[in-house]
This record gives sequence, structure tokens and C-alpha cells, in this order.
Amino acid sequence: MKNTFRIIVCLLFLAEANARAEVMVSDAWVRANAPGQSVGAAYMTLKSAQESQLFHVDSPAAGSVEIHSMSMTNGIMKMRSLETLPLQAGKAEKLAPGGFHLMLFDLKKPLKAGEKATFTLCFKDKMGKITQQDVILPIK
Repeated sequence: MKNTFRIIVCLLFLAEANARAEVMVSDAWVRANAPGQSVGAAYMTLKSAQESQLFHVDSPAAGSVEIHSMSMTNGIMKMRSLETLPLQAGKAEKLAPGGFHLMLFDLKKPLKAGEKATFTLCFKDKMGKITQQDVILPIK
């Protein structure tokens, strides 16, 4: 009986740890690109239960994927590549046109509306634990 109780407690602890490690992904989509374009962009909202950071993104649709920020300064739009995107515990971080977003470079084929693209998102929490999530995004 004692061992059964210990096993149940351990399983509950592991389930809770996994739930905390997950980052919720919502409102995710990829912008369809114009013919001949070799770049694309993806958007989503990320919400982590604990402090963490998005530090790497990969997609079979592109040769490489970078995390970018976009801002307007003195009437000039500036886009910057970021090493990581910090995620505050419990706060949604929106990746949207005109702000943070994922840039897809060296597209393998055009991003056509109605199709889907797969991404692997890699996160690191403040303890250094790395998790990854595969997501499938509609192309709009």
C-alpha cells in the first residue's frame, strides 16, 4: 500500500512538472508568400506557466528560422534578429505582424494558403531545462 501511494505521488509530480514545462501556443499561423519569395513569416501567441525563453525554432519548410523583432523608430521600420525571446511566467507573448515574429529563410517551396507548416519550438526554463514542442500551423 505504501509503495502504491509513493508511485501515485511520483506520477502526479511528474505530470505537474511536464504541465509546467509546456508552453501554450495559440493563434498560430503562417503568412502565405508571393510567388518567387524565398522568405516567409510565422506568428503565434506563447504563454508559459514559468519563466522561460524561446531559443531555437526549426521547420522543414525552410532552410532556417530566426526569431525577429520589428519596431518603428523615427518613421523607420527596424527588424532585428534575436538570440532568444524571453517569456514571463503567466504572461502571453504575442508574435504578430509589426512586432515579434518568426522569419523563415530559404523556403523549400512556396507557402500556399490552405496548406500547413510544421515547426519545432525549443524552450529553456530558468533552471536550464530544455523542452521542445512540435506545432502545425495553418498557412493563411
